[in-house]
Amino acid sequence: MRKTFLTLACLLLTTMSWAQADADHNFKVAKNLEVFNTIYRNLDMMYVDTLDADEVVGYGINSMLHSLDPYTEYYPEDKSKDVKMMLTGKYAGIGSLIRYNFKLGRVCIDEPYENMPAAEVGLKKGDIILSIDGEDMTKRDNNYVSDHLRGDAGTTFLLKVLRPSTGKEMKFKVTRRAIQLPAVPYYGLQKDGIGYLNLNQFTEGCGKIVRNAIIDMKKQGMKALVFDLRGNGGGSEPEAVNIVNCFVPKGKLVVSNRGKVKRMNNDYFTTVEPVDTIMPVVVLVNGSSASASEITSGALQDMDRAVVMGTKTYGKGLVQTVMDLPYNGKMKLTTNKYYIPSGRCIQKITYKHANGGSTEVVADSLKRTFYTAHGRKVMDGGGIIPDIEVKADSMSNLAYYLAAVKDSDELVSSYEIDYIAKHPTIGSAATFDLSDADYNEFKQRVLNSRFKYDAMSEKTLDNLEKVAKFEGYYDDAKPEFEALKKKLKHNLAKDLDFNKEGIKQLLASDIVSAYYYQRGAILNTLRYDKQVQAAYALLKDPKRYAGILTVGEKQKK
Repeated sequence: MRKTFLTLACLLLTTMSWAQADADHNFKVAKNLEVFNTIYRNLDMMYVDTLDADEVVGYGINSMLHSLDPYTEYYPEDKSKDVKMMLTGKYAGIGSLIRYNFKLGRVCIDEPYENMPAAEVGLKKGDIILSIDGEDMTKRDNNYVSDHLRGDAGTTFLLKVLRPSTGKEMKFKVTRRAIQLPAVPYYGLQKDGIGYLNLNQFTEGCGKIVRNAIIDMKKQGMKALVFDLRGNGGGSEPEAVNIVNCFVPKGKLVVSNRGKVKRMNNDYFTTVEPVDTIMPVVVLVNGSSASASEITSGALQDMDRAVVMGTKTYGKGLVQTVMDLPYNGKMKLTTNKYYIPSGRCIQKITYKHANGGSTEVVADSLKRTFYTAHGRKVMDGGGIIPDIEVKADSMSNLAYYLAAVKDSDELVSSYEIDYIAKHPTIGSAATFDLSDADYNEFKQRVLNSRFKYDAMSEKTLDNLEKVAKFEGYYDDAKPEFEALKKKLKHNLAKDLDFNKEGIKQLLASDIVSAYYYQRGAILNTLRYDKQVQAAYALLKDPKRYAGILTVGEKQKK
């Protein structure tokens, strides 16, 4: 009886403690909301200038949300369409990438999408946008021009451009329509019966597209698949489940969401029969593979259904829910963490909300070990670690500076536009390459342009010299420093020759996209892609592939 009384007393105290905590929390919320409202009312009445309520309050809202995590965002009514595009990949416009040309100070057409209004009316890479329905665009930035190119589907406008290759001003009557960004820009059967599929976003309906692509390649004789999720920042969680369902049986748990509000917790299972549960699959990932990409690759890894290859993924283990707000606003709110089949959450960063917010990367000592279906060890708290690490070929320092539009003085873009103007057609996307004569022309342009870049060897030597002087070693080593300076003397012509192949590949990929769009650019680069070639090699070695996925079973024995 005494024990029962003590237990009841403890429960009563705990309940009272919780009730007090809730009361304190509710009081703080009410107090701070009242203070905020009072402050703004006083500002609105007495501040020396008239305030824009949308701007001032919107800034306050965004500052509050930024102290939480980068994924919780507010979209006022005029930005609510951005949420729809993010979830569906759809918007109404002309269907083209645009970019700002820093040399000209103008916005240009960069890459029209295949079978979309921009391509259909004849807009080309490099066309300089002069006006939209008579409104001058020559002094506008990318965002402004983009907003005016978009609009309601079915509306028509007059677009005036200047084509650099001819020097002529051209007018196009363009009708906006619903644009669906290509979730799968390219898939196709490669040599030795190996399929390749590139998924660049998890938008509405992409699971069906992937399933149909796999079925199509299987009909053509596909025996193994390279599934490329590199650079895929994620998107729809249900679509990730649908894609995993292509490879695993119906009724399998793929991912679980857990958060503060229990009614928002959810378990996602595969719901239909798979396409193939046996075919070898390699999933390619990198540091930009995030969210739904990590659910897909992580679930297939946990189930020992695919070999994950590449470099460690981003580490986003959080789930967002889109909520409606008054006056047609939207809020994307982080509500859950997700857990893949082994039970792990791969969230890399802990977000702290005190003092305006801060971040902390999960320490290695705090990461926990989990096990795949076959008993292989996997870790939480830091992204998906590939079963086989294969680093991508790094871009040379010179190629990086040439590709950086602002710093390269538009050398790459202007060369590509001129090349396209001189060549109405080119060879196949898979085999196209620039000739040595083509590259020599580009090289001469660079040399004539007074192009400058920081050679890493020279910069490193300069830093070493400063450290040596600081520590008092420079005088003794001065002859060696001077000799190195002579050997490492910047020689642009020599650097262009040394980095020839990498720069040619960069130019060829861009040029191919003007003729064969995104699918062509991807197909063109597959033959040079170190990670793709490593995936092909693994899939051609069934014994090695199977050994990677069954190592856990061997450890058990």
